[in-house]
Amino acid sequence: MKVKKAPRRTAERILEMTLELFNRFGEPNVSTTLISAEMGISPGNLYYHYPAKEALINTLFNQYESALNQVLNASDGVRDVEDAWFFLHSLFELIWKYRFLYRDLNDLLSKNRRLETHVQSVLKNKTRAICVLLASMQRCGSLRMDAHEMESMGTTMVVVLTYWLSYEYVRDPRKALEPESAQAALLRGAHHVLSLLSPYLETGQRAHLQTLVGAYKNSPGA
Repeated sequence: MKVKKAPRRTAERILEMTLELFNRFGEPNVSTTLISAEMGISPGNLYYHYPAKEALINTLFNQYESALNQVLNASDGVRDVEDAWFFLHSLFELIWKYRFLYRDLNDLLSKNRRLETHVQSVLKNKTRAICVLLASMQRCGSLRMDAHEMESMGTTMVVVLTYWLSYEYVRDPRKALEPESAQAALLRGAHHVLSLLSPYLETGQRAHLQTLVGAYKNSPGA
């Protein structure tokens, strides 16, 4: 006898649809009326769960921030280039899942004071985690970098992480943020962020990075 799965609550389904539409069309181009129409529910039903569009944005951002902190907490376990590649790819997968936040970041910040303060915190946490990653790799002998260089490099890597999808979008506005472009975009992002470390890597690690890059370039859609 099969056990029936409990139906997803309306609030969860609204969030899923909102995220899909925000990612597809951009947050400024999606109204609550469109969300309710796509779901086949009344605007009143949507407003019962989320009284304003801002509530939807803030709830999705909370989900993103919680998932991000879980990924960032793993930065002290990064020992070498392979670990760093996996860590960065995990970060980019999360960024892709909530790509509307990055695609429309400046617009969102100009309209949402709560988001403005939380994004500043996210940037600090990203930078701190990347610096922890660099220190961990140095302890394991994978790279050589002094404390001042780590601080500067941490900021540079976070800048690329934060604006990579904007670059992808400018590079190819019609296709860059479509689902079929995801894997190639994530691989390019991880490749370019990690390549910033190349001059500081131990010889064997630098060679391994080139192996990873070669595999990336030969992957479908790269």
